[in-house]
Amino acid sequence: MAAHEFTVPPALEPGDRVAIVATSSGAAATFPHVYELGLERIEDEFGLEPVEYPTATAEQETLAADPEMRARDVEEAFRDPEIAGVITTLGGDDQIRFVDHLDPDVLRENPTRFYGYSDNTVLASYLWQLGIVSYYGPSVLTEFAMQGSMFEHTVEYSRRALFEETIGELEPAECFSDHDLEWGDPDTLDQHRETEDSEGWRWAGGGDVVSDPITGRTWGGCLTVLDQLLAADVAVPEPDDLDGAVLLLETSEVMPEPWYARQFLMAVGERGLLERFDGVLVGRAKARNPFEEPSADERREYRDELRTTMAETIGLYNPEAPIVFDVEFGHCAPTVPVPVGATATIDPTEERIGFEGA
Repeated sequence: MAAHEFTVPPALEPGDRVAIVATSSGAAATFPHVYELGLERIEDEFGLEPVEYPTATAEQETLAADPEMRARDVEEAFRDPEIAGVITTLGGDDQIRFVDHLDPDVLRENPTRFYGYSDNTVLASYLWQLGIVSYYGPSVLTEFAMQGSMFEHTVEYSRRALFEETIGELEPAECFSDHDLEWGDPDTLDQHRETEDSEGWRWAGGGDVVSDPITGRTWGGCLTVLDQLLAADVAVPEPDDLDGAVLLLETSEVMPEPWYARQFLMAVGERGLLERFDGVLVGRAKARNPFEEPSADERREYRDELRTTMAETIGLYNPEAPIVFDVEFGHCAPTVPVPVGATATIDPTEERIGFEGA
């Protein structure tokens, strides 16, 4: 099922209809006030018409019991000529169960812009195999329903991902946040997350000298989901198809210990995959979640140790590949919906990252 040619689905236009689907999590049913805010922003901020599919507001138990239902919603959204894009409500933890229910011909014959991250790493990799570029976010309950207001950095790049052929050149954000506000309390929707000043991207790898720019097709996503995907051998590209690619990695709200990231990367390396990538982009690591609130120093130490561990482990298998840490994609805010399957350029000399179409 590997693809040798890739397609960027047609860009949306203001007024277009977008399908809202739940591919894994039933959080919209649990937190309807958050979900409704996300829909309002899609309509008011971006001028799109949300079309709610049955899974969007289904209970978690319903979604978990019926992976075929989730697959049907995705297929029908892609098949419908009146739907210009498909936006997920959130991620989750069991999307790996529904890909066997997808009809690849339906998706391949009806390429549609798909937006979702975290557990949607699985579907993004499935689309990658079909030669369809997708976008790592935004999602309804997170970016679109950001408390207080959306980050302008997220708005700018989301507009590009929705309405343009490519998101183009990236710029580092001036601040970031991994602060969570309680979804269960509707009053928090008017609050703003705590932010910290950003020190910009961190560059590593590339051998002993600064390397020339590299260009390759992106593949990857959430580290813990990729671990699951590779273990089950579901929606994994053929190794040869990853030659010269750019690996995308981010660690999500799970906040894996550095030793876990090391073991994952060693397994990928021993599988003969790490050496195939020409470069690596790593999303800024989330260092707190609703259940853990370490101090600012502890969060800084965690990110430092994670960066060091990942750089050293990648370097064991691919010392020449440039690595860029703290890129704005993943579970910290603001986020950029980086394309999965498009062409990325990493320029260590100019410290530049850019994306082109297929």
